[in-house]
Amino acid sequence: MKSLLALLLWAVGVSFAQQIEVLPVQGNVYMLTGPGGNVTLQVGKSGVLLVDTQAASVTNEVLVAIRKLSDKPVRYILNTTSDPGHTGGNENLAKTFGSATEVSVVNTPGSTATQTVAILAHQKVLDRMSAAGSGRPDTAWPTDTYLGDEKELYFNGEGVQMFHIPAAHTDGDSIVYFRRSDVISAGDIFLTTGYPVIDLQRGGSLQGVIDGLNRILDLAIPAHHEEGGTYVIPGHGRICDEFDVLEYRDMVTIIRDRIQALIGKGMTLEQVKAAKPTRDYDPEYGATTGPWTTDMFVEAAYKSLKPDSAAAPRPASATRR
Repeated sequence: MKSLLALLLWAVGVSFAQQIEVLPVQGNVYMLTGPGGNVTLQVGKSGVLLVDTQAASVTNEVLVAIRKLSDKPVRYILNTTSDPGHTGGNENLAKTFGSATEVSVVNTPGSTATQTVAILAHQKVLDRMSAAGSGRPDTAWPTDTYLGDEKELYFNGEGVQMFHIPAAHTDGDSIVYFRRSDVISAGDIFLTTGYPVIDLQRGGSLQGVIDGLNRILDLAIPAHHEEGGTYVIPGHGRICDEFDVLEYRDMVTIIRDRIQALIGKGMTLEQVKAAKPTRDYDPEYGATTGPWTTDMFVEAAYKSLKPDSAAAPRPASATRR
């Protein structure tokens, strides 16, 4: 019962011990830490842009944090995933600043209110949030989606790019790159708090996570000796730079190769778990309790790599820097 409760709390992004904290990153980009993961915040004269919104239960705290930096309205919400812990505040913020799904007619015939929040995400996110039985209100759904590899917008004097990473944490993940500030918001493709969360039921895969980490490394440029330069905001955890992503990518790649080798020997899932392919990384990333344990990670990795599994991804790409 305790583990089930922990999983439910993680899924909705609820924590009673953690508060919202505002941390400057660089340029006009900030990170809000909190119980549902990290929120990326861009501020300027045109308004406020958010990447993810945490859980609905902490919207008031998020608003207080935003007001420490800007008195402008929220104009854009960019969702990196459909997870409730990252999108739970969509509805509250849309209702606070104006929802594009609830347009109010003003005095001039044919005119409508223009001060609304645009919610942007990959089409797969809308598909998940609008699916029958999802329980997600339409005011929380993305109001604008993209189907290809990339979506661009220009806001607060800065180019902002969303890149779709297929079959990573889920099938609808995006990373967001703030070009002038030189900051990447990675969503749950990159964490510093544990092994990657691979949601097989929603199209995730281990190889997709590696592809996403490689895409971040392609975009990131260090200032010197792999340090500084482009900063990366993970879905959960501390502010990072290219070297941190490089180490994480290498760790995930090594574990992938180990599990693939064990699968090649004909080992079953239980035999692979017994071989402990994550042993040397467990002190930093492993967990034996909570919503995402080491066993759960190894099982998801095994199922996504096994050739006869429906979740098996395309052949592994070469490791890149």
